[in-house]
Order: sequence, then C-alpha cells, then structure tokens
Amino acid sequence: MTVLGSRALPPGALGSGVDTVRRDALVGDGMRVAVVAETFVPAVNGVVTSVLRAVDHLAVRGHAPVVVAPSGASYESRCGAEIEVVRVPSLRMPGYRELSVARPGTALTDVLRRLAPDVLHLASPAVLGGAAARAGRALGIPSVAVFQTDLAAFATRYRLPGGAGTAWRRLRALHAAADLTLAPSSASATLLRRHGIGPVALWPRGVDLEQFCPRRRDPVLRRELAPGGELLVGVLGRLAVEKRVHLLAPLSRLPGVRLVVIGDGPQRRQLERAMPAARFVGQHVGDELGRLVASLDLLVHPGADETFCQAVQEALAAGVPAVVAASGGPLDLVRHRENGWLWAGDDPHELAALVAGLRDAPATVREAAGRARASVAHRTWARVGDELLDHLAGVCTRHARTG
Repeated sequence: MTVLGSRALPPGALGSGVDTVRRDALVGDGMRVAVVAETFVPAVNGVVTSVLRAVDHLAVRGHAPVVVAPSGASYESRCGAEIEVVRVPSLRMPGYRELSVARPGTALTDVLRRLAPDVLHLASPAVLGGAAARAGRALGIPSVAVFQTDLAAFATRYRLPGGAGTAWRRLRALHAAADLTLAPSSASATLLRRHGIGPVALWPRGVDLEQFCPRRRDPVLRRELAPGGELLVGVLGRLAVEKRVHLLAPLSRLPGVRLVVIGDGPQRRQLERAMPAARFVGQHVGDELGRLVASLDLLVHPGADETFCQAVQEALAAGVPAVVAASGGPLDLVRHRENGWLWAGDDPHELAALVAGLRDAPATVREAAGRARASVAHRTWARVGDELLDHLAGVCTRHARTG
C-alpha cells in the first residue's frame, strides 16, 4: 500500500477550493482508507468522478487511500500522490459493454487483510461493495457506504429479475453490514429511511468551480452549434435508458431551439435516429467539457431516478440554468423560477412547451442564469471532501469505543 509523505503542491494544482489547503495538512500519519469502487476508470460517470475526487482529497489531507475496483490501474492523482489500484476479477455488464463490474462471488477478505485499512469507503456498493462490507464486518473494519445509484429504479427500468423488491432487500442487507450510509441528497436520504436503511447522513457532491465557470462561455462555439442564434439547449450524461433522453424528441424539433447531446452510451444510435435535428457531440471531459457546458443557454435533464445529478450542478456552476424532472436529487439543486425550472410528470410535450416558453422569454432565462452559479458556489470539492473525512473519522472513533 502506498504511504504518502509530505510534499508541497503548486498553487491551484487541485482546482477551485483546494489550493488553499495548508501545507501542514499534507503532513503526518492519517487514516488508511480502502475505497471500494463498484465502477472505475476508464468508465466516465458520477460514481467514478466522486471516487477520484474523494481519493485525491484523502491524499491531500495526509491520509493513505487505496482503490479496490474491477478496472483501472495505479495512477498519479491530481495532487501528485501515487494511488494504488487493486484490480478484482471483472466482467462486462450485458447491454452496457463499456462498463466493467466485479464478478459475483468475488471474495475480498484476503485483499482487505493484506491492505489492513482503518476504514472502508464503499462507493455506490452493489456486488463488490457488498463483498467488501461483509469482509470488513468479519475482519472488524468499520465502513461507510455511499448510496449513489438507485439500484431499485435501475432494476425496474432494465427489467432485471426480481425487480425493485429484490433490489431493496439486497440493499438493506448490504447497508446493514456498514456502520453508516451516506446519501447525496435529501430525497435519497428519505428514500433510504423509508426502506429501512440507516443510520443515514447527508453527504452531497462537490463541483469544480474552475472547470465549470461562466468565463468559459465561447461565442465561436455557440455560433457553430446555433448558427441562427437559436436557444442552445443541452443534455449531459450517459445515453442510457435510465436517463430518459428519448423524452427530448419533441423538444429537438422546436423552431428556434437547437439541442446538443453531450455524452455517449448504449442508446446513442437509437437516439440519433429519433432526434435527427439534434447535434450529438460525444463524450467530453476537462476543459472542453467546461467550454461546452458554459456555452449553453439551458440544460435539460429528463432523468427521474437521480440520487444527486452532478450534470445539473455543473451546469449551474457554469452559469447555465436547468430544467429538471421534479424528483430525486435535483430537488436539492434547482429552485423553481430562480435558478431553473421543475418539470412535473412524464409528458415530453409538456417539457417541450416549457422550453418553448423560455425560448420566447430570453430575459427570464438571463435572470435565472445570473443566479445559477451563486446557488452552488459553496459546494466545492474541498468542503465536501472535509465532510467525508468527518464521517470516516466518526465511524473509526465509534468503532474504537465499542470494539
């Protein structure tokens, strides 16, 4: 396991909110944390993003993280720390070939005994996270389970055997083996408690205020994407069933509106056929993603099963108001008619009518854009990372008292 020493970092190396970390915070012995990731790089999704950020913040604060995952390789984090990645046997998920998941029956007792962590961070636990929770309990290692994917809704949309009922039974058993469950939004916390999972604490996600910033708005890119000065509307995320991007078909045909689809996934070809007027730009990351998002006039997110919805938070940070389904995690981010709009129901024609109304009220859109960034500016990864450290330290302390 890689043990981190003290090392000065160049200013700004970690992005907004992290370059103010004191040098003495990088020095000294800390917790050994095994971060068990259900999915990891090269996959691009909210789980992977939060894992990378959590690991980086652990390293910055002088702790020793190691990643256990079905994909990826040891790497240098954003802060320059060498992060060990322990690979487990994996398989490709049917219908989602780009996503590697752990093989059912994977045992982690020997791995965790070798790593000897002080605490387990279980990121969106399912198969691998469940095995880690059970092994941790047997070895006397405290754990924090981070709820990030609504597996019950996932089971329903993908028509998996047993459906939502079976998924919730498995989730209850899995989270019962953890010392604490972290929910990313108030809606998720309520959902978990309603299904008998607890104790639950709130742990949201951070946003990179440098990558997603109104200053990245690019007039040249806007003219390319909306040559007639149309309202430029974007959707950002995986192109998969649960994201319900197909509901944007009526919107894509609106005169005076250009729809840009940012992302990739198993539904891309089907969606391209259904929305020939939309511009599909594929998957982007880093500065280019920040430039694309900031150049939008409006983000639309039709997904109804989001436990948080990082895409919405990133758009708001970039000064782009959002139209979202009135359910789940986005309810913590979007305030109706202030920094965005809530769309109630499942009717795509109602959604298109809402966007058409905004097309015809540019001053209203500009006013919401002016309030967007301030609504999430406090949600830096540094602040959120410190909240995670408090939760991890808390379970370690309670375990030491009772163990």
